Amino acid sequence: MKVNFITGILIIMFIYPIIKGFLFKFSSNDLKYDMQQLESNISFAVALILAIYVSKEIFIRHDKGVFRGIYNLVPANMALFIENNPSILYFVIIPIVLFIFYKLFYVFLELINKITIYPILDSVESFLQSKSNIFKRVCGAIFQVPKAICYVLLIAFLLNIISMFKVGAPLNKYLEKSKPYKYLCKEIVIPITNSKVAKKLPSIVNNSFKVVEKQETFPNISNNQGKVKTIIYYNGVTLEEGIRSNNQIDAFAKKLASGKYDDRAKAKGLYNWIGSNISYDNDKASRVLNNDFNIKSGAIPTFQTQSGICFDYSCLYVAMCRANGLKVRLVTGEGFNGVSWVAHAWNEVYLGDEGKWVKVDTTFSKGGNYFDNGRFDRDHKSSKIVGEW
Repeated sequence: MKVNFITGILIIMFIYPIIKGFLFKFSSNDLKYDMQQLESNISFAVALILAIYVSKEIFIRHDKGVFRGIYNLVPANMALFIENNPSILYFVIIPIVLFIFYKLFYVFLELINKITIYPILDSVESFLQSKSNIFKRVCGAIFQVPKAICYVLLIAFLLNIISMFKVGAPLNKYLEKSKPYKYLCKEIVIPITNSKVAKKLPSIVNNSFKVVEKQETFPNISNNQGKVKTIIYYNGVTLEEGIRSNNQIDAFAKKLASGKYDDRAKAKGLYNWIGSNISYDNDKASRVLNNDFNIKSGAIPTFQTQSGICFDYSCLYVAMCRANGLKVRLVTGEGFNGVSWVAHAWNEVYLGDEGKWVKVDTTFSKGGNYFDNGRFDRDHKSSKIVGEW
């Protein structure tokens, strides 16, 4: 059985210290040295978690009291530059905060261990002197489990940070298909470090958007021969089928936009309604992932059931914008869901009175503001406009 590359790394990092502990048996002096290494590893892991969390709360979200206060102390132009350039955050700000937290935690843990853990280790060694070698080896392996867990978590955090920076397709594929990595991300990494999107939409960890091109033959009456055309299907339907509207949707969309006198207010109102009222269909996402297209996709079924996946959200937004005379696009590409980059669909809408196109992602709206947000490109890439109306 072929083992996933990322899964293999996590397995090796877990079993290495345990095997080492078994081979070298339990030793108080060796374990004290290992404890110092473990203190360093734990301090680094905890400091990394806190550094990412605190830095993001200050420079990305800055919507809580103490974090808002710190953010307000930073010069406005510098704060905006950091917010719009995540590489500065991850390669400058977070390492500085990480170093400070690391030193504080390491000194604290070393003090605690000298008072409590080290005397216990000496007592354990005295107890094991009369025991068999195999018993000492088993104890040596058991005492290495905390280090093994720490190693695995550290690797998972580092891989997750690397994956944010639009990694190449091969590595992204390994990350997406590694079950241990995905589990660690969903249960530990995402709740601490990433956006609310991954918490709200756990099923988009898997690709739930498929684009298929088919060569189909259509009769040609003039010469009695067939004409071959390439038809593109999005989750089993053509684009025109997907964005097709009806009187009910048009009337409802116009009602939503009534009383709003500029394009931004209209477009944002439609975005807010879809994001708040359409539920993400986990079952449909799973079926699409398994190439089951015996499902209804597009604006009409999404409005009727008030559920769908990214293509459905985007189609409904197109239909509602068109009902209000707003120029709109459907865009395909990749979105970062906290674990890996997956196939995704979103929109762009033209604000005529402002003379510009703005990016809109109604699917991700449950995780934050994705209407004309300056950070949009941080978790969206490889955009391709597939339709404009």
